[in-house]
Amino acid sequence: MEAQIRAAALENYFDIARQLKLETLPILQTAGVTRAMFLDPDQRIPANSAMAMLDEAARVSQCQTFSLRMAETRRLADLGAIGLMLAHQASLRDALDTLVRYRRLMNESLAMLVEEVGRTVIVRAEVVLDKSPASRQANELAIGTLHQVCKLILGERWQPLSVNFTHGAPNDLGVHRKIFRCPLKFHSDFNGIVFTASDLDRRSPDADPMMAEYARRFLEQRLPEASRASAVLEVRQAIYLLLPMGCASIERVALKLEVNVRTLQRRLKAAGLVYSDLVNEVRCELVTRYLANPHFPLAHTAALLGYSMPSSFTRWFSACFGVSPSHWRERATAGAIG
Repeated sequence: MEAQIRAAALENYFDIARQLKLETLPILQTAGVTRAMFLDPDQRIPANSAMAMLDEAARVSQCQTFSLRMAETRRLADLGAIGLMLAHQASLRDALDTLVRYRRLMNESLAMLVEEVGRTVIVRAEVVLDKSPASRQANELAIGTLHQVCKLILGERWQPLSVNFTHGAPNDLGVHRKIFRCPLKFHSDFNGIVFTASDLDRRSPDADPMMAEYARRFLEQRLPEASRASAVLEVRQAIYLLLPMGCASIERVALKLEVNVRTLQRRLKAAGLVYSDLVNEVRCELVTRYLANPHFPLAHTAALLGYSMPSSFTRWFSACFGVSPSHWRERATAGAIG
């Protein structure tokens, strides 16, 4: 089943479009959505259509930061019950746990992973669509919203160590610098935010355990709605996050999805797939992202895709794409590949 996004997650799209003096109807028609879909905050919109709408709006307005401007004005109240629960968590750690657990109630295409590495924390976020790789707009909306949530919980003065994007820098960094106020890393290995581990357990002065519990009970009743996302999409999302970290074994993916390996295999079999099929599918999507990055040596790309030997990576790539990775990169650089 195709991933869905709650209309409330895109609520301020029309505000930004109005600021940029965009005529929204042609953009909605191109993306296959209607204005009526946004009238009910709980309306579900196909994720592919929603992302196509953002891409088209950015193209027509010639504004590379369209989605980031949406994230900048996001309030916790815009997230409904999830926002209420986030606002009353005792710490950022609790808030991120909440966001990871209930994110599908807002956006079924969003994958998240919180990783503690020594004195730092890496929060990885990927928008994983059903039919195509996510775009700059999709990822910047996700990272911008994540940053906004952290800032609303910890206060305006909070600053991460870095904000990372797998895509390249925009022509003008002004909006990014104004919003994030920290080092920006483009052409990164991952999409996400890095901050000090001590931030995780900073106490929130606005936390109200009773309100948090009220919101939790409400969300738990709605969690079955999130099961509409297919088992295949869930596994794809986990592979997207874990493969560049070198730990996308079926055992690790099953652990992340809180099922045993046999259950995971059974769900994939019902969809006519085996685990290795999905790993290969995700590799094919990620490899074009990495090869398009001129800062990544081929050996680094191979490692990000789970190959310890560059020669094994070259054989796999040549079998899938009909050319060597170095030849593919040369053609892409010359504009022969879209």
